[in-house]
Amino acid sequence: MLDKSYLVPWGKRGSLSTDTEAAVLAELVHESTPLPAGARRERFERSFAASVGSRHAISVNSGAVALQMAIRMLDLAPGDEVIATPQTHRATVQPLLDHDVRVRFCDIDPTTLNIDPAALEALITPRTRALLLVHYGGCPAEMDTVMALARRHGFLVLEDCVHALGARYRGRSAGSLADLATFSLRNAKSSTALSEGGLITCDRDDWAERLHRLCAPGRDARTVQPQPAGLPGTSYATPLQRGGVRPGGDATMPEVVAALGEAQLAGVESAVARRRALAGRLDEVLTRYPFLTPQSAPAHSVHAYHLYTCLADHQELRDRLVLALDRRGVEIQLRYFPQHLLPQWRHRGHLRGECPVAERSWFEQHLNLPCHPMLTPHQQDYLIDALDGALAELNGGAPAPAGVPATVCGPR
Repeated sequence: MLDKSYLVPWGKRGSLSTDTEAAVLAELVHESTPLPAGARRERFERSFAASVGSRHAISVNSGAVALQMAIRMLDLAPGDEVIATPQTHRATVQPLLDHDVRVRFCDIDPTTLNIDPAALEALITPRTRALLLVHYGGCPAEMDTVMALARRHGFLVLEDCVHALGARYRGRSAGSLADLATFSLRNAKSSTALSEGGLITCDRDDWAERLHRLCAPGRDARTVQPQPAGLPGTSYATPLQRGGVRPGGDATMPEVVAALGEAQLAGVESAVARRRALAGRLDEVLTRYPFLTPQSAPAHSVHAYHLYTCLADHQELRDRLVLALDRRGVEIQLRYFPQHLLPQWRHRGHLRGECPVAERSWFEQHLNLPCHPMLTPHQQDYLIDALDGALAELNGGAPAPAGVPATVCGPR
């Protein structure tokens, strides 16, 4: 419940801060170079691209802006169709409301909770321009099949990697598996910058150049700023129209965020390893109770466990488990409400029954357990004991109280 303190709370921070970040902040405070200069931002972009295995990384001031800019790269035209997952936060698909396109929501696989390739193929038409998918909870989607369909039918794929930093698919990092990818550095993620921040990754040079123009027009101005004769030390911007370049907005990532983001990169694997270790202990408990099944990643994938999700056999069991854990001081959340049933999408004609697997999952089966690196060893032990005790209680046929105090919304 929102008005109580939990012994095992939901994570508000997704990564561990160290003395390195404190030293970076101290250095910035005493820095003589103007903070908007961009040297740290450009260094962070190079480091991030290398860590993901992508040719380019373009930094912006939030994950939401990263999605907006990436969707602009799709060059959607009126009448185009875009396929999207309903199993995600509203921020993934919200930018599509600004485009005159038809959005077709694709149902999910009942075990991975990612887009079901079989359902995807049935939705493809000659007007399909793009696919927006999410590696839900950090579990990689089945990208070989998805990309084969995309290449066969000629549409682009954008992967929202908001959960997936540290996830791998057949040895490759999430963010390097599609045409475009986006990341967020908000506090709950596996790499944070104590603030807002986002990145777009891609391999195409022309897209990277265009994104730089859209996100930070000052970078273009530097390329058309000759020094006036006889005025040393003076700079000015000649009209960008001279080079045929259309200026964009200002979505530049602040230097402080970039510096902290680069400092955090070295700790991503450690943070994800802690998540995986706790997920392994939770899996062990669940193996003793066949009426509750964890989200499963394909054997050739490495799950990042931004979310630990499990599925109950039916709604009454799920609701009773949520209550039993809540009584024991474990905070539970349900993520996410099926996007096609939100008012803004129902207004566009989407109805219940459109994605039956996703609907059954959210309304009847699924819950998310705390799984983040800020949990102390004592809290982790308590979580394991509480989960085991709650499942044992259900296994013994305890009565089902009314009402479910789960938090069903919140940050991504």
